[in-house]
Amino acid sequence: METRRTKRVTVAVQSLEMSPAEGPGRRSAPKRYRYSPEKTHAKTQKKGKTTTRSDHGGLSPYELERLENIRQNQAFLSSINLFQATEELKQLTQPKASQRRLLRVKAAAKEALPARKSLRLQNKEPNTLILPGEPEGLLYMQTSLKKPPGPLPMDPINMDEGSKLPSSLLELCSEGYPEERKVDLDLKDYRSALKNMRITEDTVAKVVKGHIYSASFHPCTSSLLVAAGDKLGNVGLWKLGGEGVDDGVLLFEPHTRPVSCMAFSRAHPTQLLSCSYDGSLRCMDVEKAVFHDVYDIEDGLRTFDFMSRDCSTLVVGNWLGEVAIVDRRTPGNTHESLHSLDKTLRCVSVHPLQKQYFAVAERRTVNIYDSRCLKNSKTPAVSQLHGHSLSISSAYFSPCTGNRLLTTCMDEMIRIYDTSSMTEKSPLLTSIRHNTHTARPTKLTKLSAVWDPKREDCFVVSSSRPRSVQVFHQSGQLQRHFVDGENFNTVLSVAAFHPSRNAFVGGNGSGRLQVFSD
Repeated sequence: METRRTKRVTVAVQSLEMSPAEGPGRRSAPKRYRYSPEKTHAKTQKKGKTTTRSDHGGLSPYELERLENIRQNQAFLSSINLFQATEELKQLTQPKASQRRLLRVKAAAKEALPARKSLRLQNKEPNTLILPGEPEGLLYMQTSLKKPPGPLPMDPINMDEGSKLPSSLLELCSEGYPEERKVDLDLKDYRSALKNMRITEDTVAKVVKGHIYSASFHPCTSSLLVAAGDKLGNVGLWKLGGEGVDDGVLLFEPHTRPVSCMAFSRAHPTQLLSCSYDGSLRCMDVEKAVFHDVYDIEDGLRTFDFMSRDCSTLVVGNWLGEVAIVDRRTPGNTHESLHSLDKTLRCVSVHPLQKQYFAVAERRTVNIYDSRCLKNSKTPAVSQLHGHSLSISSAYFSPCTGNRLLTTCMDEMIRIYDTSSMTEKSPLLTSIRHNTHTARPTKLTKLSAVWDPKREDCFVVSSSRPRSVQVFHQSGQLQRHFVDGENFNTVLSVAAFHPSRNAFVGGNGSGRLQVFSD
């Protein structure tokens, strides 16, 4: 590599080689390299030195010796394979397995925008800045186009066009829930099982392109299969330890807006249902390789839950505070009935045993309704859960008996209510102070506590300060604090437990899933 000093010497040599007979019109050397052999020789004579110029292009012995040193240094660097070692070092610093990403997804070409000019240069008055409120209704949905109605082919966008789904995916999805559920462990053994759960480089991967809004485990036990929905309407499937394209990741585009809720069907494990802010609720059928059109409206859909054991009937909530009863057995993609509850609706949760009851998080109150007594508007609640001072992020019945209801509120409190009997006001059992705020509220989903489906009394919730995941008992006792500085250094705003194995998954704001397992 030619150094800066070598370039200077080269320029000096070129200036010396110019013939003096070129006359006054010739181009002189740069001022920095002006050189006169006579003056230099006179200076050396005055100093009593015997150094003289040689015939090698007018260079002095010192300059020749310096060039020789440069040549010897370059030869030495080549002899010790310095450049080869540099290339090997670059290969060692390539992204690890924990930094896997969707390689085949092509980035969309950026639109060329005109140069921005300030209003002052345009001699215009400044505009009044009005911060946008919470998106809701048609105004929020008009910002994007929707997918065409009807079924969509299940074509992964990170595979070559015309590629078929891996045959192993259908075999894995067909496993379904185990016939015998795992025996419930006592609290001590449960803590021991949590301590054996670890995260490694192989259990971290980028599954979707945008930040994750929802995630769900498939009930299969032979391998871990997890689904995630992101802000851009993408749905990703990731088989841990998978091979092939993107290390077992398959990416689809069934929606155009954030995928706010998703769940695998207990009756048909090859089906994954997902709803989006674009107003569509679709069913991914791995067996038929298609996304069925289940329900579609103009307004944004926020949440849903199954109201029957065969997962054919659903309760779906939208941004306008309405809930719709949808029967998948009815032809078409409309609802059976629509009921207006409140202006704000965050979450719906159906009672695991008494399917006619479902809880709705509305503003600062959680109401429990009876689906048999729903009206078009102003439906009376069977039971109410008071005590929240700010908006409620989520509300979930306990998975086994439904005798408990877990809520997460923006007042930095997690509350557990007694719903064993549907009284007018369900009593509060436990309040746990927890930081439910995120450092980037516009780029991360609100933190929500969710039950472990294998137990009736424990739940998991993420934390932004410090960045960790915590498992609590319903009494408020901390059971496990998951921290890993090497493989886990982000806020997991979405978390979900496996229905039968000792594993849970978390999703962050960059589309990356992180799985803790034994």
